[in-house]
Amino acid sequence: MSIVDTPERRQLRELTRSFVTREVLPHLDDWERAGEVPRALHATAAKLGLLGIGFPESVGGSGGDLLDSIIVTEEVIRSGGSSGLVAALFTHGIALPHMVAAAGARTGGSLGGRLGSTRSPADDGLVERYVRPTLAGTMIGALAITEPDGGSDVAGIRTTARRDGDHYVVNGSKTYITSGHRADFVTTAVCTDFPGSGELTLLVIDKGSPGFTVGRRLEKLGWHCSDTAELSFADVRVPVANRIGAENTGFLAIMQHFAAERLSLATQAYATAQRCVELAVRWCRDRETFGRPLASRQVVRHRLAEMHTRAEAARSYVHEVATRVTAGEPVVTEVAMAKNVAVAACDQVVDQALQLHGGFGYLRDAEVERHYRDARILGIGGGTTEIMNEIIAKGMGL
Repeated sequence: MSIVDTPERRQLRELTRSFVTREVLPHLDDWERAGEVPRALHATAAKLGLLGIGFPESVGGSGGDLLDSIIVTEEVIRSGGSSGLVAALFTHGIALPHMVAAAGARTGGSLGGRLGSTRSPADDGLVERYVRPTLAGTMIGALAITEPDGGSDVAGIRTTARRDGDHYVVNGSKTYITSGHRADFVTTAVCTDFPGSGELTLLVIDKGSPGFTVGRRLEKLGWHCSDTAELSFADVRVPVANRIGAENTGFLAIMQHFAAERLSLATQAYATAQRCVELAVRWCRDRETFGRPLASRQVVRHRLAEMHTRAEAARSYVHEVATRVTAGEPVVTEVAMAKNVAVAACDQVVDQALQLHGGFGYLRDAEVERHYRDARILGIGGGTTEIMNEIIAKGMGL
């Protein structure tokens, strides 16, 4: 029996599939056109325990690990959801882990043990004020790292936080922030030295704080149901109690959580590919041209076979790497390779799936059209394909 195919994880798949069928599919097109998912969906997912998967029960989560989170992500998409829906509903997967890890340092958990010296007395308070309500579906969090001039250069962050008594005074801007419009708080990377020094700290900044402005809603090629925003900070006063861990430990915290984010994106990629294979097979069996089903033609069957092979190979490799990450192995290079392998498979499969759908695949009424648009961000988010190649090259000793 595969470690990702235990009886418990099969039940988790069934729960996720039921949730998507009942709560998502009847409304997804409306959410795509509205540009966001409703807050009520978070509460519903929380009641079912889906929102807390991968977070310990001690902080209000449902337990489980990275593999359980991957199963939920995979099944959301395989059941007819989308990577855009995953981004909108599970944004807390990148907004909360730094707080949980910092608070868990005292208990000697795997990450907490490595960051034991970084814990601040306020970290337990952050769990109570932000983590528990978010996992209960009553708050929404976002992560703000990327800046207009920075892109993937995390160390070059220029948003500053100057200490002033019991507060930090924050100035700067962020962009491409997922769930930035709906978020009640933003886990924000700031520079506590001169801009671009790489001395980063993570602060939790509440929406509504004086000087904190949520800018225009960014219109995107895909992920239409996931709202994306620009943020600006002008002399925003943030309590020192809202600092995650010790000052100047933000860069390490960000780097240590990239593996989970990148594997989530890899999962979205191979799951999108799998879903597009299923859609293409169904279409090719039902669609007739010149008096014969498309699937009766050898060229079509071979194309479908190649698509299926790419999707399944990517899935197997991502699962293998995720299993090693869960076991605590240092597999930075392998995580980068898993993301690139899955994204490449997705790019090829969604393109071929839309082609097989012909003119119908180009219409908004076609599910494959949404996947085609949504897939393009997966090679950009969480570190571009080119950044992943740099990590892989470094792992090769180049």
